[in-house]
Amino acid sequence: MHQDPPVIRTLNTLPPAWDRSGVFVANLFSLFFGNRRQTDDLCAEVGRLETYGGRLVPVLGLMFQGSAPNVVVLEQEPDRRLFDYFTGELKLVLPDMAVLPHRDYEKLAHQPGDPAVAQSLVERLARLPSGWIDGFVTDESLQFLANKSGHETLNTRQGSYDGNNKVMLHHHLVDTHLPTFTTHLASSLGEIDQARERLRHAGYDRAVIKTAIGASGVGLWQMPTDGAGADIPEYCFHEGACLVQGWLDDKIGDVTKVHSPSVQLFVRPESVHLYDLTDQILGVDSVHEGNMSPPAWALADPDTYEELMRQAASVGHWLHGRGYRGTASIDFHVADRTGGREVRVCEVNARVTGATYPALLARHLAPGQAWLMRNLRFDPGIPPARLLELLDDAGLLFKAGGTRQVLPINFNVHPEEGVTKGQFLCVAPTIEDAATLLRDTGSTLPVTDSFDRD
Repeated sequence: MHQDPPVIRTLNTLPPAWDRSGVFVANLFSLFFGNRRQTDDLCAEVGRLETYGGRLVPVLGLMFQGSAPNVVVLEQEPDRRLFDYFTGELKLVLPDMAVLPHRDYEKLAHQPGDPAVAQSLVERLARLPSGWIDGFVTDESLQFLANKSGHETLNTRQGSYDGNNKVMLHHHLVDTHLPTFTTHLASSLGEIDQARERLRHAGYDRAVIKTAIGASGVGLWQMPTDGAGADIPEYCFHEGACLVQGWLDDKIGDVTKVHSPSVQLFVRPESVHLYDLTDQILGVDSVHEGNMSPPAWALADPDTYEELMRQAASVGHWLHGRGYRGTASIDFHVADRTGGREVRVCEVNARVTGATYPALLARHLAPGQAWLMRNLRFDPGIPPARLLELLDDAGLLFKAGGTRQVLPINFNVHPEEGVTKGQFLCVAPTIEDAATLLRDTGSTLPVTDSFDRD
């Protein structure tokens, strides 16, 4: 019988790292467990997906602290000019790096007899001391790579899949009597229309459709509850039923304001650690664009804070019971109404997420400080070395012990154009100071008019 582990609040400090070395495969193209059409939509929305694995480089040593070097397997060769800054100024321990394009990674599970597919990587990993192999998700290729190289996966495929399944999460919320959105399950376009009609009669003007597995706004559609809706692709039902939920915002009834906090957690075999409470920064389509911490409105309301922690603990136990281990983010929807404040779990992402990188770095390099992370796009692109030089000359580049500076986490580099986008962490005593830093960065660098999605 599964026994729930203790939940430990380590807010503002790092959770305990794994005491084994890690091989982390940046298999972002596997986020949807083989749902190719959904993956194509993600690539169309995000852009150069293969450049995002570089965000793992500065944080892997904060997650895995065994005696042997860690290894990160990226989907393309990264631009290494940022790494000298990580090791020199920030004293971060970086992993060794290997490159395995997704087209070759995919073949691991389907063409295992082909000696040309990733053979050199398998041989390289086989020479390492025993450690964990992990990825953004655990799929058949990751399991094959682990088996061939003699390592263990941190997660099973089932544990990874279950922890990211929104329908399974919804059933847990219902079973444990946690607050939920008004929800209907639908297994066809006709059932979605029927669910929208029921939501309309319940007083909702809009509905949101969520696939069981989704990420970065892909697999999520908003539409009115009456009249024509958005075109829903067939992959919506790739995992079976989807969720159709009533949309709550400040245009609904007595709702005056909506907040989108997120609890960052680390699930270990013996304990679950809640190590940061952030506010999500969402675009007009509720797509993640960044995070900030701490959310002053939540800390000012002890009842809301405790309710967030209570529900996060329940979901942490659920993840643990499904067999998931590692970092995850629990996203919440908090609605201020004239009759009080309502807290609901919105979704769980059981993987290294866009909030993991800034939270780990901020808690390691500047514990107790406020932080703000945004995605900045550059037009025209800028050479990496020049970008770092501009930040340094303006006194903005984060230095060890700094209390009000900007730390570039990753550069999304185009081979011909330079850095076209990057993730930047602003650290300061207050969120307001961090926002000022972000504006100063925008004035220093050739930033486009708007922020970008994560």
